[in-house]
Amino acid sequence: MTLPQEASAAPVSNPANTPALPDDLILPAAQIFDRPAVREALWAAVAEAADERAVRAATVQLLGRARDEGRAAIAAALALRPFEAAGTTRAYTWITDCLVTLTWEVATERLHRNANPTKGEQIAVIAVGGYGRGEMAPFSDVDLLFLTPYKITAWAESVIESMLYVFWDLKLKVGHSSRTVKDCLRLGAEDYTIRTAMLEHRFLTGNASLAKDLDTRLWKELFNGTAREFVAAKLAERDARHEKQGGQRYVVEPNVKEGKGGLRDLQSLYWIAKYVYHTGDTGKLVSRGVFRPEEYATFVKAETFLWAVRCHLHLLAGRPLEQLTFDMQVSVAEAMGYTDRGGRRAVEIFMQHYFRHATSVGDVTRILLTSLEADHTKDAPLLMRMFKRPPRVREGYEVINNRIAISDDKAFLAAKMNILRLYEEALRTGLLIHPNAMRLVAANLHLIDDDMRNNKEAQRIFLDLMLKHGNPDRALRRMNELGVLSAFIPEFEPIVAMMQFNMYHHYTVDEHIIQCIWHLSELENGARVEELPVATQILRDGINRKVLYTALLLHDIGKGRDEDHSIVGAQIARKVAPRLGLGPKDSATVEWLVRHHLLMSDMAQKRDIADPRTVRDFAKAVQTRERLDLLLVLTVCDIRGVGPNTWNNWKAALLRALYRQTRNGLENGMEALNRERRGTEAKRLLTDALSDWDAKDLRTEKARHYPTYWQGLHVTAHVVFANLLRDLGTDEIRIDIHPDDDRDATRVCFALVDHPGIFSRLAGALALVGANVVDARTYTSKDGFATAAFWIQDADGSPYESTRIPRLRQMISKTLRGEIVAREAIKDKDKIKKRERAFKVPTSITFDNEGSEIYTLIEVDTRDRPGLLYDLTRTLAAHNVYIASAVIATYGEQVVDTFYVKDMFGLKFYSGAKQKSLEKKLRDAIEAGVVRATS
Repeated sequence: MTLPQEASAAPVSNPANTPALPDDLILPAAQIFDRPAVREALWAAVAEAADERAVRAATVQLLGRARDEGRAAIAAALALRPFEAAGTTRAYTWITDCLVTLTWEVATERLHRNANPTKGEQIAVIAVGGYGRGEMAPFSDVDLLFLTPYKITAWAESVIESMLYVFWDLKLKVGHSSRTVKDCLRLGAEDYTIRTAMLEHRFLTGNASLAKDLDTRLWKELFNGTAREFVAAKLAERDARHEKQGGQRYVVEPNVKEGKGGLRDLQSLYWIAKYVYHTGDTGKLVSRGVFRPEEYATFVKAETFLWAVRCHLHLLAGRPLEQLTFDMQVSVAEAMGYTDRGGRRAVEIFMQHYFRHATSVGDVTRILLTSLEADHTKDAPLLMRMFKRPPRVREGYEVINNRIAISDDKAFLAAKMNILRLYEEALRTGLLIHPNAMRLVAANLHLIDDDMRNNKEAQRIFLDLMLKHGNPDRALRRMNELGVLSAFIPEFEPIVAMMQFNMYHHYTVDEHIIQCIWHLSELENGARVEELPVATQILRDGINRKVLYTALLLHDIGKGRDEDHSIVGAQIARKVAPRLGLGPKDSATVEWLVRHHLLMSDMAQKRDIADPRTVRDFAKAVQTRERLDLLLVLTVCDIRGVGPNTWNNWKAALLRALYRQTRNGLENGMEALNRERRGTEAKRLLTDALSDWDAKDLRTEKARHYPTYWQGLHVTAHVVFANLLRDLGTDEIRIDIHPDDDRDATRVCFALVDHPGIFSRLAGALALVGANVVDARTYTSKDGFATAAFWIQDADGSPYESTRIPRLRQMISKTLRGEIVAREAIKDKDKIKKRERAFKVPTSITFDNEGSEIYTLIEVDTRDRPGLLYDLTRTLAAHNVYIASAVIATYGEQVVDTFYVKDMFGLKFYSGAKQKSLEKKLRDAIEAGVVRATS
């Protein structure tokens, strides 16, 4: 790294002493801050000032104007050359240097002139921390050390105080300390943060010999001989920082400065290099053999990219924002010149580049730490030191610091299959791979060619990595990080670090796939028996593991294209599966699974599985028990691999129900799924549950409902409604609110006199209390009553706690009685958060008359918001549409609401004209709601 020219104050009377201007800024230094011209204007202004306050005011006004003009010039230049980070960070440093040195001149030459200072009246103004390193973002802190030889004097205190007042009036965020050399040594020995800041000290102005004395004594008395302790402290600090930021490199809203693979990690490398190798230029680590030239080039590219991102982030936010929030990702991508391409949004391409650079930072870090280990400057990992005796390794390998290493690089590379064998040996022994071995592999990826990809032994090793050792995710993640996975399966390369710009997916596509495979291995290891009993039993009973693992590996490989990723993925799987050693039959099954990997999830979450047609249609698509078993396990792993809180009991219950009904139909014939059988069984269960009821009352209850009521609800709900309807008056509204623990939701049951728009009124009442509806169904009885069951969750996706249910009941009752008008009251609650407004979901509305025997299905796929369901149901009610049930599937900011409806005559919507009219009304309601939610 090349630092800016050191700045020092020249006597006003002798401008010739001014140091040469730096020549490595984004613009010529004089165009950013013309120090001689500003100095001349400054002295003209302060000469007329009557007192200290006036001097400060004139200084602040003039320096502030020059600073603002300089910052505007830098921002304009960066907009034209958005990746020129190094020149930009040095340019901001140059402005700060000018502000500090000119303020020093005013403080010492005008405000507190001291013609004959004593030895104790000396000050060296020193930049420390990032400012000392010469790297500043637009709103970086200004960290200063005011160094004095002895205890601070009254004159020195006055100078420092006057300077700080000017800085504060300039709105600079200044971190400052006043210390002697002895203080610096003592505090640096006690606190590694202080020691690190002083490692990056840079003399600005004042007494140069005092600054030089500090530098000499820091290295002689503090830094030298303490490298091991410093490295250990920095690595511990890094680990704690990563943990705080989420511990993942692929956090969806990464912190550019503090996150894993961010700038602080690069700065840690700089600190360690300077402390251990005594150089502030990381480029010299190439000549020392620490980095290969291509590795150092990767380091520079990552550093340049991350600094550019940080600078744009500060400028767009107008403040020191370090986190790439969703809304800022879009803005930064645009500022850096990214555009939509090939079916992908600009922001997704930008974030893929971000994550790839973050991975590069991890690679560079690993290389440096290995070099330090070899020099015994860093301890081997604690976990490795705990092994008393390392496992025995096969010929060609050795164990170094309890990690598997390559004995002879030349012999290893002579057989290209050894690249895969290395991962096999690492899994077999349980050892981590030595970074030097990883470097060798990364530098020789060209050996993985078509000949190797089609080699049966290579295919066996690769499949064994997934099937044989019990922790396939570990091998796949390491292979992915080094590029081996993409080299062996070139079709995988486009999805590496591919970000999906939505609130649903927590990981990049490649990491999601590896997470899915980890979840499958956990299932196989019996770690989820209680949570996932059906999937666990399928695996225990025996399943084609080769097909399942391969399908999971390839299920999202088609993402990032214009076409449906399931179709593209199936086409890719058709080529890749045979290349991985699968036979024609297994390859065909993998292709089918990739093509239909969303089918079961969609059927369970977007359709009413109580409707026999849903199950029959699904069974026709699946056709065999083998496919059903494979698809269930794949679906479970796929959903669980999306993110830590995506899976819940609601989804589990839906998938289990769909699986069991479909399996029943496949094994016992589709007639087992008909409505009559379901109705008869439901009435028998109700009779058993209400054994204490009078026979006449029981007959009345069983006779008052239409067949759809009996097939659509569990017996527990039938019992609740029977009690709610018993002796219900025409002016009464009865409500039962009960936790449905099996589904991670709260079930709200209503019983009241039926009237048009009842579904919409109930949806409005629930929206007002902030409830998220995940499923709902209404039924009209033969004697004119409405029964409605809504399953709801709170804002966190959890059932309502028992302490909140009384207020929930009260608010719902008030709304239904008309004491609160939902349409007006909901306006304040129906808002989309600012950081989430960057997400755009195109609205799609479809009508399906084949998905149910009785109803038309209206599927609305659009941007989710709190009042959406109310707006949609109110629109449908206003056009005399009867809503029998609604199935709601939420995917982050996207929601799919599926309504099972009839017209006012009890018929399906067959007319194209009616469908178009209704679609327009729904779209109008959605657009009006979005305007309201974002205003």
